[in-house]
Amino acid sequence: MSSRRALAVTGRLIGFDVRLYVLQILLWLPVHVIPLGGGLVLRQLFDQISGHSPATLRQSLWLCAAFAGVELVRGVVLVFAWAYGSYWWDAAATLLRANVLGSVLTARGPVAARLPRSSGESLARLRDDVRELVELADESVPLAGNLLFGGVALAIMVSIDPVVTVALVVPMLAAGLLSRLMGRVIGRRHQRAAELGAGVTAFVGELFGGVLTVKTAGAERAALERLRALNGRRRDAAVRSRLATDLLEAATGTTVELGVGIVLLLAAGAMHRGEFTVGDLALFTSYVGMLTALPRTIGSVLYRLPRAGVSAGRLTELLAPHQDAADLTRDRTLHLRTAPPSAPPSAPPSALPPSGTRPSPPGEPLEVLEARGLTVRHPGGRGVHGVDLTLPRGTFTVVTGAVGAGKTTLVRALLGLLPLDDGTISWNGRPVPDPGTFLVPGRAAYAGQIPRLFSETLRENLLLGLPADDAAVARALELAALEDDLAAMPDGLETVVGPRGVRLSGGQVQRATAARALVRSPGLLVVDDVSSALDVATENLLWERIARHGPATLLVVSHRRAALERADQIVVLDRGRVAGRGPLGELLRTCPEMRRLWDGEPIEERGAT
Repeated sequence: MSSRRALAVTGRLIGFDVRLYVLQILLWLPVHVIPLGGGLVLRQLFDQISGHSPATLRQSLWLCAAFAGVELVRGVVLVFAWAYGSYWWDAAATLLRANVLGSVLTARGPVAARLPRSSGESLARLRDDVRELVELADESVPLAGNLLFGGVALAIMVSIDPVVTVALVVPMLAAGLLSRLMGRVIGRRHQRAAELGAGVTAFVGELFGGVLTVKTAGAERAALERLRALNGRRRDAAVRSRLATDLLEAATGTTVELGVGIVLLLAAGAMHRGEFTVGDLALFTSYVGMLTALPRTIGSVLYRLPRAGVSAGRLTELLAPHQDAADLTRDRTLHLRTAPPSAPPSAPPSALPPSGTRPSPPGEPLEVLEARGLTVRHPGGRGVHGVDLTLPRGTFTVVTGAVGAGKTTLVRALLGLLPLDDGTISWNGRPVPDPGTFLVPGRAAYAGQIPRLFSETLRENLLLGLPADDAAVARALELAALEDDLAAMPDGLETVVGPRGVRLSGGQVQRATAARALVRSPGLLVVDDVSSALDVATENLLWERIARHGPATLLVVSHRRAALERADQIVVLDRGRVAGRGPLGELLRTCPEMRRLWDGEPIEERGAT
């Protein structure tokens, strides 16, 4: 099954850009075909030298020059093939990666359920598994050249001596059969090696991301031991995978060399009887080197098939549920030599409105966002269950609850970042079938619980490609109460924040994340606990500005009094279910869970966030 899938993917990969592939064929086929002429020239030359075909010295010299010319032409063609044949390889790899990334970033449906456990493993798939598929497709070029050469060469050799030719072909067939038999073993071992290799890549990425945590915990030795253990398992699996491949290649080479030895034995007897000339032997020996490439190429294709099947499956796992392996090679425009034409961003207006006014999203403005019966089940029965939520335009809604009550799960499910087990979402009374592609800037913007900043300038972290001007950025920074911090930075907006914003304080990182959401002028701003690292004064200023001059509708996850006191409605969660709903004063009278949270009593972790 996996081999058929690999063949289907590589077949479509070959045809995605026929011009580049044909160019590659035209460049490489002469490299395989030209030696046919060289062998015929050698046959004639050695027959003349041995006296089988008498000729003058001048004729022999001309044949020497002809042979040198044939090899020179082949060398020149080989240089051009290596120089320009890589264009198709690069384009094919880019196509696979672009389609996978396109699905992860834009396909409908939540992406969290299909991503591997770490970003490092995803990168390993985009690197190693893409290479496996492209290399299998790329093998079709030498396979076509070797088949063409082999067909013509065998026809010439059969016309000279059928018995000697058969003695050369039989071991090659045996090598192909052996390759077929070992295909499953190679596939299993390659899958194991790929999985363990991705685990090492993931751990190294996590080490670099958490280097400060490792150092402050004094865990350097433990981290290195863990890395050694992971790398040891990866090494053992890689050795086993490579050993299986090398054994197959060695067996293929041995059978071919055995065939060459048999040819020489038979040719010696035929020459002794006068049925085989020195020129015939020269032709056979010149062809045999190229002929040995045919079973090796066939063997390479056969052992690559199961490996490519594994790779196709691993890449398909990154696609959306409604997509399959065919979407890996879906046609798209690639710009390999020139920059793509600029296009307007999919996000709405790039500038924030003047101070004192509220932004309005493009298209139909939000009047009311409703969720009914939202249910997300985590392993062990945790998650959220049957939650209703109504967000009228112009309201400030806070979702609160104990640690583990399901607050983050709720807002992520609402935004389509997690798959729903049950429930519906509607915008102004109309169903939203895929909130992940509908509730995006500028209908909605999200500042997550865990801030994500890149090792770029603060400006680039805020915009992420959005063509907003300095006034819009300054307005977002003011709403996020970050303008004073910015003034203290020597490089201002050009300050490089470091990996994950390590050069900023925790509060600055949280407010930068809020500013990134605000600069997109959303109709609905969803904020998940972005003030936990702020002092009381800064937190009050942040909520005052956002509530007064920010987006019209706010959904905030928080347990902090500064947010709760400003809320028009509060939704209290307890173990994934709604324990209370209403304004703060009413909940403090009627909801015991709200009173415990407000009074700051210890609450056990009783569910999943």
